[in-house]
Amino acid sequence: MQVSVKGKQLDVGDALRTHITEAVEAVTAKYFENPMECTVVLSKEAHLFRSDIQAHIGRGILIQAHGEAADPYAAFDAGASRIAKQLRRYKRRLRDHHRNHGDVVGLPAQQRVIAPHQDEDENETAEEAGNDGPVIVADMETAVETLSVSEAVMRMELADLPAMMFRNKQTGGIGMVFHRPDGNIGWVETDLAKLS
Repeated sequence: MQVSVKGKQLDVGDALRTHITEAVEAVTAKYFENPMECTVVLSKEAHLFRSDIQAHIGRGILIQAHGEAADPYAAFDAGASRIAKQLRRYKRRLRDHHRNHGDVVGLPAQQRVIAPHQDEDENETAEEAGNDGPVIVADMETAVETLSVSEAVMRMELADLPAMMFRNKQTGGIGMVFHRPDGNIGWVETDLAKLS
């Protein structure tokens, strides 16, 4: 497994780098034979250290977590324990997914990142310049994967995402699962039969 440890305006020493590499390999090796790669970014925000962990453990499976603490070791350990908890919760489904994942091709789609709204004065100057649409910061190709609802929920939680769009394996409709403000998970799906 390739482990990359980076510091954002922070020097990561050899001892911390070794601690992170050994911990990541131990956690992922417990559940997977051949995890792909992991990136850990450490940064300091005010009086706290923050660790952002991103691990690709299989084709199309991304796990993300973060941790915050007063020292960098504890910040990393908090994020690593969250990843270990996620892997423990979904280990059976992840192994089944890994075995049964054939050459499923997702629907081609475009993913765009839009800049947040600006103040009214700034919007007026943008409109005067003839730019009345949102400002697109990034435009990338992606795929909407074919998953069951439970697989979509699992992928959303593992990647620590607020929402996930997918093509429903059972119905063929386009669906989205998302975290609701009340702590539950919402599910919206198109009914393709009514659209025809």
